[in-house]
Amino acid sequence: MVDLLKRSLAPLTEEAWEEVDAAAATILKAQLTARTLVDFCGPHGWEYAAVNLGRIDIPKAGHDQDVPWGVRTVLPLVEVRVPITLPQLELDNAARGCKDMDLAPAEEAARRVAYFEDAAIYTGFEPGGIRGIIQEAAHEPVKLPGDPETYPQAVAQGLKELRLAGVPGPYALVLGVDAYAGLIQAGKGGFPPARIVQDMLGGDILATQALKGGVLLSTAGGDFELTVGQDLALGFATHDRHHVELFLTESFTFRVLRPEAAVELSA
Repeated sequence: MVDLLKRSLAPLTEEAWEEVDAAAATILKAQLTARTLVDFCGPHGWEYAAVNLGRIDIPKAGHDQDVPWGVRTVLPLVEVRVPITLPQLELDNAARGCKDMDLAPAEEAARRVAYFEDAAIYTGFEPGGIRGIIQEAAHEPVKLPGDPETYPQAVAQGLKELRLAGVPGPYALVLGVDAYAGLIQAGKGGFPPARIVQDMLGGDILATQALKGGVLLSTAGGDFELTVGQDLALGFATHDRHHVELFLTESFTFRVLRPEAAVELSA
C-alpha cells in the first residue's frame, strides 16, 4: 500500500535511503531546539488537520435569532514540504559501498525545515495562525547585555520574573547563535558565565538561528504544546534518467498555554 511519502515507488536502494535519511537526521537533531523544550503531542498522522481549542466563537451580529449558533474554534496544522533533487548516479553509489556521498541538497533542506519550525515556535508564523513563545510572553522583555560576561545578571532578572509569577523550573535559556557563542567563550578567569547561568537554570543553554536575542522559559511541562500530524520524514516525488526528486515534510502547529512561563531577552 502506497502512502503520501511514496517511498516504495522511488528508484532508491535500501542503502541509499539509509544514507539520505541519516544525512537529514544529523542536521535536524543538531538544529531543532524548540521541540526539545516544549510538550510534544503526536505524531497523529496525515489525516490530523487541526487542534481542538475547546472554545466556541459566537458572532456578535448577523446570526439567526431563532436558532442561536456558534463556530467551534480550531488551530489548523501547517504542512511543510521542501523539495530535494539528487543525482541518480550518486544515490546508486550507496549500493556500491560509497561512504562519502554528496547529499548536500538533503542537508540544506533539513536546515531550512529546522529553521522554519524553530522560528514558528519562538517567534510565530502568522499565515498559519501560530503565535510564538516570544509573542505571547506575558512579562516585559529583559535587555540582553552587550557583554556576555554580564549575561548572568540578565538571566537572574528573568528568573525572578518567572518565579514571582509562580512558574516552576527547571528552566532553559535559548540564545541566538552569536549570543550563544559569546556566552560560551566568555570568562577570562574564575567561574565562567556559562557555568553560572546553567547552575541558575537547572536546565540547558541552547542555540538557535531563529533568534537574535534569546528567550528564558520553563521546561516543567504544561506551558507550551507542539502538535504534530506527520512527523519529519523524507518522501519521493518524481525522477528522470539522471535525477531523483525527494522531499522533506512534516505537519505541525504550536500554541502557548501559559504565557507567563517565558521571558524574552531582547537583543
